[in-house]
Amino acid sequence: MRISVHKALIAALLLTAGDAIAQSPPARAPATAEPAVRPQFAQGSMNVYRRFAPEHRDTMIAFYEKVLGLQPLEPINLGGGQQMILFRIGSGQIKLASGLKEDRHYHVGGVDDATGIRLYTLTFPDEAALVARFRAAGHPTPVFRDIGGGRRAALAKDPGGFSLELVIVPNAPAQTYAGVEVGINVSDLARSRAFYRDFAGLEELAPVKDALLGVTKYPYRHGETVINLWSAGRGLPADTGSAGIQYVITNIDAVNAAAQARKVTVETPLGGIPGFDVRTVWLNDPDGVTNYFYERGTAK
Repeated sequence: MRISVHKALIAALLLTAGDAIAQSPPARAPATAEPAVRPQFAQGSMNVYRRFAPEHRDTMIAFYEKVLGLQPLEPINLGGGQQMILFRIGSGQIKLASGLKEDRHYHVGGVDDATGIRLYTLTFPDEAALVARFRAAGHPTPVFRDIGGGRRAALAKDPGGFSLELVIVPNAPAQTYAGVEVGINVSDLARSRAFYRDFAGLEELAPVKDALLGVTKYPYRHGETVINLWSAGRGLPADTGSAGIQYVITNIDAVNAAAQARKVTVETPLGGIPGFDVRTVWLNDPDGVTNYFYERGTAK
């Protein structure tokens, strides 16, 4: 099967719910004084990705497709024995990258054991069917509990040790199951809230008490994707490599200029791939989480 240029570009560039009881919104995190240039989104969601050790490749693919039931897309061979595995969720993707980057830090474990992206939250309509898929694949059966509002939730891990929050919402509109939530344990809530609101340009929602995790989450949304921030305290090890966020945008020069003005940490400078009409800049949030901005059709 011939792979589309768009899929190949995205893949090559990536080499590399709880108890929703809204509380009264707290005082907003302080806004930054730098220019308020925000990304102009070209997709109704963000894409997210997972890096993992190569020995987990086959079980990771089977888990995300057969157990979680995500729609597989054409995998991309990147050369050198490396491959990007793509799964559709709503208008976005979960991307699996086999292989770890030497310049990033990894600390799998509990959701409060390190800072960084600690889990994805996925929503399903049928608890019995999901549990049956876990059992059929030989994975530990997730233990669900009531979290209010007719919903149930459980924690599980993918074969690479990364946490997943599984939420059951029966008989909901199809859009309910089309999104992904990204849970980030941060060292400084004020700094991280300002980053995702004022720099990443996400919509700030009211805080939510997550009955399963036992934390208050501060949600930031674009379309089908929600970034949830919470803090288990300072002084924790940092996981900067296990997962990351991709934004598909149309104003990458402005985003790059705003990043320089705000002194946002640059992971990979503004650039592209020779021969392809695309540019990217890889930036880090205050805890080193990759926020990867991507614009296509930008030939100068």
